[in-house]
Amino acid sequence: MAHLLASKSHQARVFMYSRPLASVGILLAAGLLLGFGGRSAAGMAQVSLLQAKADKQQAELEQVRRGAQQEVNAMAARLGELQAQANRLNALGERLTRVGQLQDGEFDFDKPVGVGGNDQTFDMEPKALNVGVTQLERQFAASGKQLSVLEALLFNRELDKNAMPSRMPIANSYITSGFGGRADPLGGGSQYHKGIDFEADVGDPVLSVADGVVSFAGVKSGYGNVVDVDHGNGYVTRYAHNSRLVVRVGDLVRVGQEIAKAGSTGRSTGAHVHFEVWENGRVVNPRKFLGEGPTPVGQVKRG
Repeated sequence: MAHLLASKSHQARVFMYSRPLASVGILLAAGLLLGFGGRSAAGMAQVSLLQAKADKQQAELEQVRRGAQQEVNAMAARLGELQAQANRLNALGERLTRVGQLQDGEFDFDKPVGVGGNDQTFDMEPKALNVGVTQLERQFAASGKQLSVLEALLFNRELDKNAMPSRMPIANSYITSGFGGRADPLGGGSQYHKGIDFEADVGDPVLSVADGVVSFAGVKSGYGNVVDVDHGNGYVTRYAHNSRLVVRVGDLVRVGQEIAKAGSTGRSTGAHVHFEVWENGRVVNPRKFLGEGPTPVGQVKRG
């Protein structure tokens, strides 16, 4: 009996002791869960905050990148315009070199410009680069205006040069009769010869000695078939005794252009070209206008 009581008493103590231990374990487990859950929520909040900051920074970087790309595109466009201006100035310079008859190599527009400097280099600020490009644009604009003015001046000079009688009216010929007093080859006695005669065969090309407009094309007494060319600067040239005329009144002719065929019409002893120069309505000696130089009477130049 006593043994049985003792056994039951032990079981009761075990039971009584086991219930508080279980409660403590549950409370501890609950506390751990609550603690972990609290830390997990705080961690998630921090992660979300960091992610938001990273997204914001990424957006700012993207905005900066787009802005930088826009600046690069704008600079590329300006550089393209400068390149076009440089090409125009180079072409204009080459034309001026030809028109101005400058020596070869005096202005070589394809040759790089020699520059120097030291070994130290520094990063250039975008603002400084923009200022430099703007200054270059202004320099190009000023240079373009100056070259355009120079081109116009040289072009006018070239026009004036081409409008000035400056060559022989027939190629590879020689003078058979000079300007001024001479013996009349037909009627005898003395005669004032208003021009210079050049040896020619019938049908040889008669050439305009300068640019101009045909002011007369027809027959004149004593001259036969005649062409008069007005050069617009006070000078008029006359080509006489032609067998045939190839231009009409009002035609624009260029220096060296054929205007007639040589012949012996009018008061003439044989085929030749009679050439006169009139300056402001007064006949003058054509010798000073012969670009190939006055050929002495009787000196043959035919090849």
